[in-house]
Amino acid sequence: MNYDLIVIGSGPGGYVAAIRASQLGLKVAVVEKENLGGVCLNWGCIPTKALLKSAQVFEYLHHAADYGITVSDAKADFAAVVKRSRGVAEGMSKGIQFLFKKNKIDTLMGVGKLKPGKKVEVTDASGKKTDYAAKHIILATGGRSRELPNLKQDGKKVIGYREAMNLAQQPTSMVVVGSGAIGLEFAYFYNTLGTKVTVVEYLDRVLPREDADVSKEIEKVLKKKGIVIKTATSVETVDTKGKTCVVSAKAKDGTVEKIEADVVLSAAGISTNLECLGLEECGIKTEKGIVVTDDFYRTNVEGVYAIGDIVKGPALAHVASAEGIVCVEKIAGHNPEPINYENIPSCTYCIPEVASVGLTEEEAKAKGYTLKVGKFPFSASGKASAAGAKEGFVKVIYDAKYGEWLGTHMVGSNVTEMIAEVVVARKLETTGHEIIKSIHPHPTMSEAIMEATAAAFGEVIHL
Repeated sequence: MNYDLIVIGSGPGGYVAAIRASQLGLKVAVVEKENLGGVCLNWGCIPTKALLKSAQVFEYLHHAADYGITVSDAKADFAAVVKRSRGVAEGMSKGIQFLFKKNKIDTLMGVGKLKPGKKVEVTDASGKKTDYAAKHIILATGGRSRELPNLKQDGKKVIGYREAMNLAQQPTSMVVVGSGAIGLEFAYFYNTLGTKVTVVEYLDRVLPREDADVSKEIEKVLKKKGIVIKTATSVETVDTKGKTCVVSAKAKDGTVEKIEADVVLSAAGISTNLECLGLEECGIKTEKGIVVTDDFYRTNVEGVYAIGDIVKGPALAHVASAEGIVCVEKIAGHNPEPINYENIPSCTYCIPEVASVGLTEEEAKAKGYTLKVGKFPFSASGKASAAGAKEGFVKVIYDAKYGEWLGTHMVGSNVTEMIAEVVVARKLETTGHEIIKSIHPHPTMSEAIMEATAAAFGEVIHL
């Protein structure tokens, strides 16, 4: 069967590319080996947010007295929390099925492999192999939990993010290796539900890709919640022979500590899914575990493209979706604008949340900018005080010479919703004075962006 486009993988890159291609008049098929929606909808972005919401509700109940409400004997049903999360994921996956049907996209269930001559071999669950041809093929196979050499995952005692959201029972104690978004989100979730959590981070601060002030603040808040955080520490070995795991954690000064836990969660990033994809047979160029593409995601082989976690750039769902749209619009003969990877928002959904876009203060200084930096703490926000969410701040960074908005970094309640204002403003090349003169509604958390900008330019009122 011949198609205009075959997409291998139905995650947020693959399914979005397929739908946009269908909108543009292409005959499309998608190859998926497991569940429509890929990791994001089934085992990543969506179900983890369901888990985190349950944890947040439980946290609210424990602090109900702070709001003048009496709640007695609130308990978390771990199995029910997990069941709700799985239900949310299943609903979203069914939504993709509906969208595919609406857009007349064929679903080819099985494992896809690229073959020379613009063909895709699909092996179904029974082992039957079928070849399909297409004018264009997009590789969107995503990634999986990265396995460290000294931290082999067995799926039971040493687990990845997929097992972490579907455990049969809640562990009494857990060691989380890695303090990026995945690590801190699960640390918050399990800690809130009552698990003793220790986070081990090799670098000298948590969320090491974020602004240093953000890292300092979120570490302070999470420690206050009872999470033990050990930075500048490496996991040397994990002994799983006993009833529990014994983690040997080595600090930079050489001291080794033994940490006992029921479960060890490896949250040290992702590995790309490139194995058995037929790249070598078809001559597709790769470099350091990613597929090499141009600005429109064309590989070195004509008619073959790659998007998402398997190409250069941040491994984020919204990035994969944007790449898929740009890719198929170019295929369809349009003239899309290449993605500006310097304006990609990053979000971490622990409580309080973390959101950022653009340069950190350290990065901006390294690039030689003279800066205007403003910070507005949520402790000075009326809405934050009313909501009982005074932790965190908004930090903005501007170029002093031209007023260019270089970056913004936030810690606080709902900041993942607020960051879009900054992304749009930077896209439109908005200056600091334009933000100050844009009237923000009161009382809201979002007015902290305007207040922080006013602080940067010496015009802040509420500090």
